Amino acid sequence: MADADDEMEDLLDAPDDAGAAGTAGERRVQGRLDGDLVGQRLDKALAVLFDELSRARLQALMAEGRVFRLDGSDQPQAVTNGSAKAQAGDYLVVEPPPAPAIPEPEAIPLSVLYEDAHLIVVDKPAGMAVHPAPGSETGTLVNALLHHCGDSLSGVGGVARPGIVHRLDKETSGVMVAAKSDAAHRGLSALFATHDIDRMYVALVRGAPHPSSGTIETRLGRSPHDRKKMAVLKSGGREAVTHYKVERVFGGDGAKPLAARVSCRLETGRTHQIRVHMASKGSPCLGDPVYGAGAPAAPVKAILVETGFSRQALHAALLGFVHPVTGETLRFETPLPPDMAAVQTGLEAL
Repeated sequence: MADADDEMEDLLDAPDDAGAAGTAGERRVQGRLDGDLVGQRLDKALAVLFDELSRARLQALMAEGRVFRLDGSDQPQAVTNGSAKAQAGDYLVVEPPPAPAIPEPEAIPLSVLYEDAHLIVVDKPAGMAVHPAPGSETGTLVNALLHHCGDSLSGVGGVARPGIVHRLDKETSGVMVAAKSDAAHRGLSALFATHDIDRMYVALVRGAPHPSSGTIETRLGRSPHDRKKMAVLKSGGREAVTHYKVERVFGGDGAKPLAARVSCRLETGRTHQIRVHMASKGSPCLGDPVYGAGAPAAPVKAILVETGFSRQALHAALLGFVHPVTGETLRFETPLPPDMAAVQTGLEAL
């Protein structure tokens, strides 16, 4: 398998005709930036130069390392900072091939906790996206469910998200339910809408929230400073309610622990809710690359490095609900996955 540099070189060695198809269905556009565009924000200038591409699309392509400045050297320079001032010169944009509109079945192993004709409950591993999206077009839970369940997944969620009634972040592990029949899909959706689902998460956090138990009730919405992040808002957004309890503290002098294990029960289920709420209490999830501003104490950081832990320490440990078709009360609980368990073991030794 070629390394990343080799793959990038192959990508750049494709025919350089503007708009021509590149390697494996990639599309390449090239143009010269000069005149009044020089000195403007780079993403804005490129959106004018390549008027068939939106500024947002160009920003995404920059983040993926697919925009290059051709300065005449043998190694074109990838440009990733859209806010930088545009320099004169030739620029190349390489668009990836379009993702298929309908997800394909993939033979990905699933940890199935329960399954009947109407629904399936799985223990989703960290690193698996729930459904295809830019950057995670394959290898998702939907791809795995399509292979495992065949044509039995509910179509209520649409062709891109069959059977999906709720989500976990890609790097959050834990229990999820998906619908296999339309009746189950409608029933589960109603349960989530009325908050008649028992959901408990375990978070390993920096320090410990104060008080040691309570309810966090805020408005959550897109951050006005970074549209890729969620934030607690003074107005607007949507109501978000998390009930939390510190189960155990680790290290420190008692009054100021270095880390803690916190159980969080969701009353609502907003995007990144627990991660934002824990951060709002000054105790973000360990390893959280988005909301974990500031470094943990040196002993905690050493544990994260030693265990190679690099995701948010959040696990959906419990899911309970009344079966929407049979009326049976179902409850599923899973232990911490090995990576989080290793971090907790290290914390227990502090």
